[in-house]
Amino acid sequence: MSGIRGKNTRNEVLIRKALFAKGFRYRINVGNLPGTPDIVLPKYRAVIMVHGCFWHGHDCDLFRLPKTRTGFWDKKISGNKERDRRNIEALVQSGWRVATVWECSIRGKNRSRLEDVIVLLENWLTSSRQTLQIRGSVD
Repeated sequence: MSGIRGKNTRNEVLIRKALFAKGFRYRINVGNLPGTPDIVLPKYRAVIMVHGCFWHGHDCDLFRLPKTRTGFWDKKISGNKERDRRNIEALVQSGWRVATVWECSIRGKNRSRLEDVIVLLENWLTSSRQTLQIRGSVD
């Protein structure tokens, strides 16, 4: 698992480049915020978490619990989900708005066009909505 990338994943980079092209400026992996968010937009008091469906236990086609060491993986993924919930709650409590972009929204059979995902993020950033979740087949 040490070879699994935690920062600058392909999905994060795609979203960051598209946001930058739209004129949004951000910081990445800000360590003094709960959960070290992937993308932080201080001007909008907003953070964007880009989650891999497997590692964060998303209920979609890209998640399948491994058939070997099932107990280990179930405990690990449940822990990740609980930590995500706590981090999002802490961010909201400290006045941050939180968007979660799931991997299945960018890749997989139910993916959306990247442009559609960016439009949703752009609309959310300029609104007053507290949270946003973007999944495959854009909600």
